[in-house]
Parts: sequence; structure tokens; C-alpha cells
Amino acid sequence: MSKKPRILVVGSFVMDVIATTERIPKSAQTVYGNSFHMAPGGKGANQALQCARLGADVTMMGCVGDDLFGELLLKTPQEAGVDVSHVVVRQGIHSGVGHVTLEVTNHTAQNRIIVIPGANRTLTVEEVSWIREEIASYDIVLLQLEVPIEVNRAVAHWAKEAGVPVMLNPAPATDLDDELLSLVTYLTPNEQEASMETGLPLASDEYGPCKEDLQKIAAALREKGVKHTIITLGGAGSAVVEAEDIRYIPCVTMPHIADPTAAGDSFVGALSVGVSVGLSLDQALNFASHTAAITVSRMGAMPSLPTLDEVILLLKDREYQGFDLPVLDVLK
Repeated sequence: MSKKPRILVVGSFVMDVIATTERIPKSAQTVYGNSFHMAPGGKGANQALQCARLGADVTMMGCVGDDLFGELLLKTPQEAGVDVSHVVVRQGIHSGVGHVTLEVTNHTAQNRIIVIPGANRTLTVEEVSWIREEIASYDIVLLQLEVPIEVNRAVAHWAKEAGVPVMLNPAPATDLDDELLSLVTYLTPNEQEASMETGLPLASDEYGPCKEDLQKIAAALREKGVKHTIITLGGAGSAVVEAEDIRYIPCVTMPHIADPTAAGDSFVGALSVGVSVGLSLDQALNFASHTAAITVSRMGAMPSLPTLDEVILLLKDREYQGFDLPVLDVLK
């Protein structure tokens, strides 16, 4: 590719309110926390910002409330160059909020998140209809499940009609209709989401997820029309599951895990940029793994997302040889 990729993200804006503690309270129990802060996020906005920080030309479509959170949620992507001119500001309703409890112990962290969708769930097909005429100018479309399913379905239809690949991150986990899956080029579920989308079990042992279960899940998704299934496996990395083989992409580890909140969004954003600049799927997944590794080493959702220079520096530091780094120069 000789020019920066154009990426369209249709998704959510969510303000995260984050409490850190050394242990999660049990039912009817109160514990002391260590710190509290707020950070802009939302699966769609995180992915859009990550694409932009990696150098892509990004347009974000979504909905915020006419409140202080809405202003703050638009500010960070806008400062990174994301086009938010089409974002709907909904009168009389609050912006999306994420309640994050972060359990931090011994250089690691685990999160528990409750999302209150707010304005995100009010986005309509009519409000995104401008996309139909513009969508052919984009290189890839990113979707998630924090906006109404009919919006995702309409955008995916328009993308397929225009020959534009669609990457769907099926989170939060829910039942998906076959029509939407038939329009998806890249599906990026985690283990729980992959099992839920197909109704098939995914067992694990000390060596990781069962290979036979992974292949059955991917086969079921292929029957529904999904071209590429990439299952993220947390600390075990990710797996590209195809008809006859499974290719594992290792996790890139960091000495300290501060907050895993936006790791999946960072991964998906970087994967989209990677395939858009012409990397093979495996190369793009390695690029995404290095990007997400930096994200988990920092606090907050949007504040943790790295720049292209930071990712290139980590690729060099870890002596990654999967592709020549100058291929990323188009993003600079």
C-alpha cells in the first residue's frame, strides 16, 4: 500500500470509572481500595484511537450524551486525528459509563467491568446512513457489539456490497444472528465469546484450549460465512483457526501488567492496521500482540494505547523478524 489506510469504526464511547484494590469484595463485604481515576474508553473509541495512534486515517461513528463525559470522550480521539464529525450528540441522555474494578496483586492485574451503555444504545440506522455512499473509500470497517445490532448489520451489508472487509469484535458476548456473521471477513472472539457464538464447548487443559474444540468452533463459523476466525487466548496469545490447521501466535509478555482493560481493543485496532497495510494475517497478529503488550503495561483504556514509534521500538527490542519494519513507513 502506498498511502495510509482509511479505517471506519462504528462503535461505542464509554467513560471508565476505575477503582483499584488488592482484593475484590465478596457479597455484602466492603474493602478499602487503593486508588480511583477516570479514563475515556469504549470498545469502538478505543479501537479507533489505537488505529489512529498507529498512523491510520480513521473515521469514528457513534453516539454520546450531551454531558461532560460526552465532551471528554470526543476530545482524546479528536486530538489524535480521528474524524468524529459524524458522531451523534444525543440530547437528554447520559454517555456510556464503564464501572471497572481492578484487582492488583504482585505485578499483575485482573479486571471486572460493568458497562452502562447510555447513549450508545440509541444510535439508529438512519443516523449512520451516510456511510452507504462513503464506505467504498475505506480499506476496512471495524464493528463491535456495544451499539444496536441493526446498526452493525446495516453497515456490514453496505461494506460487503462495496467489497470492503469487515472485522467484527463480538464483545460483549451475545448471541449473533447468522445474517451478520455471513457478512464478516474477520471475527475476533475470545475463548468465551467463541463458545457462546457457536453454542459449542471449548475445553482447556494445562497446554491450553483443546485443538479439536477450536477446529469445531471455526468450522461452525465458516459455515455461517466467516472467512477468518482469530480467537484471542489471553496470556496464551491468539490462534488462527482454519480448515485443516491452527496457527498459534504467542503472547508478548511485559515485566509488569498494570491494567488489561483495553488490551483486546488495542489488539483488534493494530490487527486492522496491519492487514490494511498489506501484512499477512500472521504478521499482522504479531504486530497486534506487540501493540497490546504495551497497552497492558499502562493504566486506563485510551491513555494506555501506544503510538507507532513505541510499537516499532518494542519490535526491535524483542528482535522480531517476521517482516521488514520499513513496510510500516506508510503509516508515518
